[in-house]
Amino acid sequence: MQRAAIIGGGVIGGGWAARFLLNGWDVRVFDPDPEAERKIGEVLDNARRSLPGLSDAPLPPEGRLSFHADMGEAVKGADWIQESVPENLALKHRILAQIQAACDAGAVIGSSTSGFKPSQLQEGSAAPGQILVAHPFNPVYLLPLVELVPSAANDAGFVERAAEVLRSIGSYPLHVRKEIDAHIADRLLEAVWREALWLVKDGIATTEEIDNAIRYGFGIRWAQMGLFETYRVAGGEAGMKHFMAQFGPCLAWPWTRLTDVPEFTEELVDLIAGQSDAQSGAFGIRELERIRDNNLVAMMRALKGQDWGAGALLRAHDARLKAGTALVARAADVAEGVPVLTLARAVPLDWTDYNGHMTESRYLDAFAQSTDRFMELIGCDAEYIAGGGSYFTAESHIRHVDEVHAGARIEVRTQMLLGEGRKLHLFHAMYEGERLLATGEHFLLHVDLGTRRSCPPGPQVAEGLALMSRAHGGMAWPEAAGAAIRRAG
Repeated sequence: MQRAAIIGGGVIGGGWAARFLLNGWDVRVFDPDPEAERKIGEVLDNARRSLPGLSDAPLPPEGRLSFHADMGEAVKGADWIQESVPENLALKHRILAQIQAACDAGAVIGSSTSGFKPSQLQEGSAAPGQILVAHPFNPVYLLPLVELVPSAANDAGFVERAAEVLRSIGSYPLHVRKEIDAHIADRLLEAVWREALWLVKDGIATTEEIDNAIRYGFGIRWAQMGLFETYRVAGGEAGMKHFMAQFGPCLAWPWTRLTDVPEFTEELVDLIAGQSDAQSGAFGIRELERIRDNNLVAMMRALKGQDWGAGALLRAHDARLKAGTALVARAADVAEGVPVLTLARAVPLDWTDYNGHMTESRYLDAFAQSTDRFMELIGCDAEYIAGGGSYFTAESHIRHVDEVHAGARIEVRTQMLLGEGRKLHLFHAMYEGERLLATGEHFLLHVDLGTRRSCPPGPQVAEGLALMSRAHGGMAWPEAAGAAIRRAG
């Protein structure tokens, strides 16, 4: 079991704890704040609700979380140690020295610092090559970007090992090849933030109007294409050179005040805080976090369907998860007398309805995925379908037994009731743990995709059906199989 130690359990440290924990790592937390356990528990509640739903493969079993009063106890034996204490260099030097006095020599020590360079953090260190910057973005458990910033003291193999750990927990390590204050992303954010402060101070826009300009316009473009690719598209058929020729002269015009910063007076702070309260004050912080998480998951899952941007990263992480999944690989592995596991995943946020539980159409979606998996098990895989044979569903019956909410880890276990000739009769049962949530009964016909008419399956599928029939042939029919809708009263 891999172990991570989190030093500092604030918003960022709590997010790191959730990211590691829900990806199967044991997590040890050190934070002298007496409220740390409560605060991290609330972050974990949000993470358990949202992160697993990004994946269409089951995450590994959740690791063990423990809180420690002694920092040395927390870091001893840890593979990855994440320092997330306040942005004070003297404090970070003191904490990093205490970490290195107790941790294993091979442990990676990452700092969540937003602005300090790794060489600054390494000053006076007994082992500077063990420390690097691993700067995440909030919420750490959802947003994949981690700026991985080494210095000349860090060995290339050590940096790649750190990058591989981050990839294994679904993060994207952006290797910043040359250390610089505030790294890459925060420098870009700082430029927008400075300009926004002037717009508010000069009475040109309110905080809400600025936020609307971002979220209704270029922010959506940036979310899926970034800056340069967006402008390449803006150049039309002539591409980036045309865009730069067209808009390059604007750089000499007084459009921004990036080299100037408004004085941070109490008046300016009160103005911005007052506008922000009017904009978002109706929501508590946990409500805003859940709204944010809902939106991020919906956008990232939409990008996943297009295999683009952050969605492409999610697909790649799913592939890694599926490589180690508990789902059986082929029909020959099916245990006799036991329904086969055909789906194991979490309920995504966008699968829930106005009642707060999984919407009706998603039960069919989950059972359809289970049917597809069953087809693979009997040999009706992508290659077979490309060859012209497949199954079409002729009839379905779904029973909703109990409700299930976002973040719940569900499994579907499938029993083949009939698999003869062109006929396939399946019974799916959906569970959370051992709690039955729903059943789906489906009758399918094997078809020739050329003629779109039913026909017997090919030898590959016929053999798979025979294997499955031997495994399930002696099982009793489920009590609900063959049931019709009952009339009330």
